[in-house]
Amino acid sequence: MSAIEYNDYARDRAGWFFGLTGMQLALVILGGLPDLLALNSHAWLLFAAWLPVWALVIVLVAVPMRGRSAARWVYDLAMYALGGVMGWTRWQSKVAAGTVSDLDEADLPGVLAGVRMHDGPPYGHTMVRPAIVQNTSERTWAAVARIVHPGIGLAEAEERARMGAGLAELHEISARTELIDLLAIQVRTVPDDGAERAAWEKRHRRGGVELAKQINEQLSATLTPAAVRNEAFVTLVVSEDRISRSAKESGGGVDGRARVLYGAMSEIETRLKGAVGCTSVSWLDSPALAVAIRTGFAPGDRAALVAADLAAGDDPGVATGVPMAAAGPSSAHTEIRHYNHDAWTSVTDTIVLPDQGAILGALAPVFVPSAPGERRTVTVFYPVMSQQSADKLVGREEMSAIVGSELRRKSGRLERARQRRANQRVADMDAKLARGRAMVRPCAAASITVPNHWPIPEYGRRLDASIRVAGFIPQRLDLAQDAGFAAAAIPLGIGLPRRRGRR
Repeated sequence: MSAIEYNDYARDRAGWFFGLTGMQLALVILGGLPDLLALNSHAWLLFAAWLPVWALVIVLVAVPMRGRSAARWVYDLAMYALGGVMGWTRWQSKVAAGTVSDLDEADLPGVLAGVRMHDGPPYGHTMVRPAIVQNTSERTWAAVARIVHPGIGLAEAEERARMGAGLAELHEISARTELIDLLAIQVRTVPDDGAERAAWEKRHRRGGVELAKQINEQLSATLTPAAVRNEAFVTLVVSEDRISRSAKESGGGVDGRARVLYGAMSEIETRLKGAVGCTSVSWLDSPALAVAIRTGFAPGDRAALVAADLAAGDDPGVATGVPMAAAGPSSAHTEIRHYNHDAWTSVTDTIVLPDQGAILGALAPVFVPSAPGERRTVTVFYPVMSQQSADKLVGREEMSAIVGSELRRKSGRLERARQRRANQRVADMDAKLARGRAMVRPCAAASITVPNHWPIPEYGRRLDASIRVAGFIPQRLDLAQDAGFAAAAIPLGIGLPRRRGRR
């Protein structure tokens, strides 16, 4: 991974034959078997009758449309229709239904339903108790930190290179721990509700010229709706398979897993405050994590939560925060191309990395809202790959590159520049692994959230346009908008699927 440009990536699953996987190749051969038998027996009428059927099978299985084959689209649409008939696409919280029994138990929709929150033992010199996120469906454990970073927009070239090198070192440390399964960095660009400014003005307002007061109020009313603020989170995810043995040696149970997780958290925190350039890293406890989840689903609730925190400084009787049981939406509904949650609607795209590589900071246009009141969220996932797995993957890619080049040479086909560049990329990655570097296969998801009475198709197109302006390719998560929103906007370590059937 270069400090300025990252291009050490390729397809996770290379096709065996002209880009086809083994299953696709088998289906194509089985679909053409009747034609081959008819050709062998000189049954020309049967051959001609079955030929369109074989062509249809090839189109359904092998021709991709918006990231999926036609057969996969048919299957996904059928499952979505079944979910709509069975009522699986709609969700209501226990708080809204009046059936909640434990306010400390998380109640979240969709892929977040298996999430459980635990308070870990005291951590660090501040003795804070970070929230340990258990995902029972994926068998993972996670911790979430709120970070403050100055950004790279005004950074000099040397400083930007240092931050990029620090990010590369962070991934290498994650791989060497042989414990971390996923590292996710989430950045939210949210409308500034003016809660802190209103509280500051209330405390510092003094008698003065009436005209100055009017000018200040007009400026505040004009500028606050157009202002934005940024929030950033880092989520550390560890699988149960990797942590279970060490957890038994540390006492077992949730506390044992938390103690093992704390070691990885310390290493990540050191790197974040070092070359990466973060000025603050705060591991969230359960109340803070509940607020982060709530503002993820409902950005407009932040003003009331901040106002309550500020009022509690003067009156300890004021209730602050939000119970974990009420952190999620009161109701949610999954549509084909967007996701409705309470009074908000979201559209989520995955970001396809360009073939020529990605420059550090290239995602900046995706963070910029196109209208006041719009919320943008981008999460970049860094699945950690062990050195052994990376060596095997690069070995397979090298073999595929050699076989492909040999087939093209024997068939008289000219090797194109893109193919030569892909072969050189594999060779460079092999050399980097030999020097002890880590392989990183990042993926990213971007989400836009607006009030549900706004025209969501238009804002979905604006998100697509922002991704294209940044030099990337948007891929709308049709039929899976709820899972995409959970991955892109909720900092709980719910990653995107690495391959079919696996996360």
